[in-house]
Amino acid sequence: MKQTTNTVLMIRPINFRKNEQTAVNNYFQEDIAFKNAEINRKAQEEFDAYVFKLRSYGVNVVVISDTQDFDTPDAIFPNNWISFHENGTVGIYPMFAENRRLERRLEILDVLEEDGFLIENVIDYTAAEEENIFLEATGSIILDRENRKAYCALSARADEDLFIEFCEDFEYTPVIFIANQTVDSKRAPIYHTNVMMCVAETFAVICLDTIDDKKEKKNVLKHLKEDGKQVIDISEKQMHCFAGNMLQVKGANDESFLVMSKAAYDSLTQSQISKINNHCKIISSSLETIETCGGGSARCMMAEVFLPKK
Repeated sequence: MKQTTNTVLMIRPINFRKNEQTAVNNYFQEDIAFKNAEINRKAQEEFDAYVFKLRSYGVNVVVISDTQDFDTPDAIFPNNWISFHENGTVGIYPMFAENRRLERRLEILDVLEEDGFLIENVIDYTAAEEENIFLEATGSIILDRENRKAYCALSARADEDLFIEFCEDFEYTPVIFIANQTVDSKRAPIYHTNVMMCVAETFAVICLDTIDDKKEKKNVLKHLKEDGKQVIDISEKQMHCFAGNMLQVKGANDESFLVMSKAAYDSLTQSQISKINNHCKIISSSLETIETCGGGSARCMMAEVFLPKK
């Protein structure tokens, strides 16, 4: 099993704005003093520049436009509703916000098949929404595909039982914990695991300060270290600049890159940057509007495609 892929699916926004339905527990979202049309235009510019940059390093980016059919302000974050796996299986996931459920477009699978990818099986967890149970794909779940481990910070968007069911279906060992952030001087669960943690081939970037329970923190570290990952710890302040929301991808000649936003890169110390550079180069792109209004960043915008080729 490979940990990284050179193909990512990205959805170009046409209705992007701050999603009021996700703001209830995504404390990364903020208001911005622009009209929605202007916000969407800025998001499209950031999106296009980001795709251009990824492609310039040899990353294969499959871009599909969002549709006017529905009001889908968060469609730019496809990694929350779909995951693609090396055995040809696709996972489809239950979403917390009702308007995010409209992002699930199965015709996207046809586009990938036309591109020569093989889809053998679809596992659909979306019926859980009827019971208000959610698990938002690789937003909620951080996969160590090589070592068959899945890390999950439980929250309103990451149900423990459904996560364990996912691990049984896809043959992963579950590593479960709670990650909190300080909101109005209280500790509240972080909405997605992928804003506080990134697992790459030989290292992991993680905000250990968010795991308040000492046993849980020790357990997460034990798993990362026994799999030979160098642990690069970030602060809660850096996490708020999306320094945990990173993804390692493959570019031209199979070269590895760690992808992040400019805000994430600017928050890192020289020591953290050199630790990452010991493993791979960094690609960063400005995503200011997307981060401010969407409360998600570089990693959330990419759904990794691991499907086999026909």
